[in-house]
Amino acid sequence: MPTIPLALLAWLLTGAALGLLAARLLPGRPALGSMSAALVGAIGALFGGLLATLLGFGGLIGVDGRALAVATAAGLLTLVWLRVAGLAKR
Repeated sequence: MPTIPLALLAWLLTGAALGLLAARLLPGRPALGSMSAALVGAIGALFGGLLATLLGFGGLIGVDGRALAVATAAGLLTLVWLRVAGLAKR
């Protein structure tokens, strides 16, 4: 049975949690539904975590705080960018 690397799982869950929080806490009319926001946050965090790994912060085997911080920031920036750019319309 294949296993999912711990860091990858942490990035995806962190991004999804950010997306759900952003859908609830950002002011104004939500641009994305809860599930879409969770998916966008997870994808942004995944790219951020992979970028952090390429830059030498941690890896896929264990959870590195710096890589998780970059993944969190990337997920949040992706959500804010979609909101500001107005690309996420219902």
